Amino acid sequence: MMLRFGDPRLPLRFWKKVRVNGCWIWTGARDPAGYGRLVVGSRTDGTRRNESAHRLAYLTLVGPIPEGLELDHLCRNRACCNPAHLEPVTQAENMRRGLLAEARRYNARKTSCLAGHVFDEANTYFWRGERHCRACRRAADRLRHARRRQTEETAR
Repeated sequence: MMLRFGDPRLPLRFWKKVRVNGCWIWTGARDPAGYGRLVVGSRTDGTRRNESAHRLAYLTLVGPIPEGLELDHLCRNRACCNPAHLEPVTQAENMRRGLLAEARRYNARKTSCLAGHVFDEANTYFWRGERHCRACRRAADRLRHARRRQTEETAR
């Protein structure tokens, strides 16, 4: 099924609060975490409730979210309510993806190690997908070897 902006299955008041730029950005009310929120249902029949914009869009345009799964924003934009950017995953997978992506962004901004050595081509090596400082590694190796020599001399 083709998802398209302005789909009549969602009310016009929903679409008035969406701006398109690849993502469908929710411009209406948001909760403290940044997810779009809107009130749906009727007060007279008791169905009135506060709903997440991205969940409402997914449920209406795609279908039910499988039991035990939650929606992950593949675009990493919490204000996005485009169902094409949402994927049902377990909570553990959603957390792993979010934390991993944030850690990668945080570490990519670093220009030096904790000791202040610059991450440049000459001083940087990669191990298990992470950057490491050659100068710090050499210092740690020297310390380890000195301790080993000291332990061997003490044992004699």
